[in-house]
Amino acid sequence: MDYHSHLGTRRGGMAVYGDQGFTRSIHNIENTPFRTKFDGDLNELEGRLGIGCISDNEPQPLLIQSHLGSFAITTVGKINNEEELVRDAYENGHIHFMEMSRGRINATELVAALINQKASLLEGLQYAQDKIQGSMTILLLTPEGIYASRDKYGRTPIVIGKKEDAVCASFESFAYINLGYTDYRELGPGEIVFITPEGVETWRPPGMR
Repeated sequence: MDYHSHLGTRRGGMAVYGDQGFTRSIHNIENTPFRTKFDGDLNELEGRLGIGCISDNEPQPLLIQSHLGSFAITTVGKINNEEELVRDAYENGHIHFMEMSRGRINATELVAALINQKASLLEGLQYAQDKIQGSMTILLLTPEGIYASRDKYGRTPIVIGKKEDAVCASFESFAYINLGYTDYRELGPGEIVFITPEGVETWRPPGMR
């Protein structure tokens, strides 16, 4: 994750799933490199599956518990119809959102609320991509593996890397090279895959919208 660092980012976070369930850590990285902030957390972040991010604004990944089970989620993108989606969520029975400074809603929490309106995570990811106007690329961590969902217009990438006994996904293609991974493939616009250490399975082909 240290290779992801950019000027202007405010939050860095990681979530993993292991024998103790989900573990998450989020830090302010406005004035300190990502790696320095997380050195003290590495012993507690134990697991065989994980996601991480740096964010311009909202804290993430988020840990979610819903009728679809427990999962961690991180996103990158921009929602242009946020007010409409929040209003629809209230009308569909969503009770509340955590409010951030200046009255803003955490965009990743809104995406999770859209996903949870459906009967499965795959249906929820498809629904979120169909409803969001703008661009939203999503990584969603479950106890079984990681869903990766690229935005329907392909404005933000997801690239898959592979090495022996491991698979990774990144919003930036160069991030995993120094970790021993090699390029495997890039997801197409609107594509949804399910990732495990054993491989990558396409659950929604690209261009399906």
